[in-house]
Amino acid sequence: MGEKTEKLLSILKLQPVVPVLIVDDAKSAVLLARALVAGGLKAIEITMRTPAALDAVRAVAAEVEGAEVGAGTILNAAHWEAAVEAGSKFIVSPGTTQEMLDAAADSDVPLLPGAATASEVMALREEGYQVLKFFPAEQAGGAALLKALSSPLAGTLFCPTGGISLKNANDYLSLPNVICVGGSWVAPKELVAAGDWAGITKLAAEAAALKA
Repeated sequence: MGEKTEKLLSILKLQPVVPVLIVDDAKSAVLLARALVAGGLKAIEITMRTPAALDAVRAVAAEVEGAEVGAGTILNAAHWEAAVEAGSKFIVSPGTTQEMLDAAADSDVPLLPGAATASEVMALREEGYQVLKFFPAEQAGGAALLKALSSPLAGTLFCPTGGISLKNANDYLSLPNVICVGGSWVAPKELVAAGDWAGITKLAAEAAALKA
């Protein structure tokens, strides 16, 4: 577990914000990923919420220099296997099940498992996980909850995702137990639809300049 934790940390420490993307076609995913990397956001999460998601992961992994692409919204072992086969460097889940833990144990690819309560965090700590996704961040208690957990559950690091924007990102990034945040605001649907890659690179650069 230690080696996989270090592998995950090396990816998450690349930047203060990990883009969380919903993509509709692989071609635009490549252009989008290149724009994000150009702005300083190399670690990219593509969520498995569209039919094009796996092709998008495969394309970004193969064609975007400097990108560390991961797959999000992984819910079961079949999702895991497909995402890893497509080239995912890390796996993100909104929550955790025994099936997910078993899939992770059998793989060299690190898992960022989701947790929203102290009990869920404690259960994952017992499984050896030190780095967790806090989801849905704003709805589950926000930065105030993570601050409250920082002392009794010291040693656990979080990547909060859900309802985070440029306006409140620093509320999380200022906490000692937050390594980075996940956000979709760096790739607005309207800019992607318009092919405004320069605009996305600008948003990525603003996000990359936040203090982690």
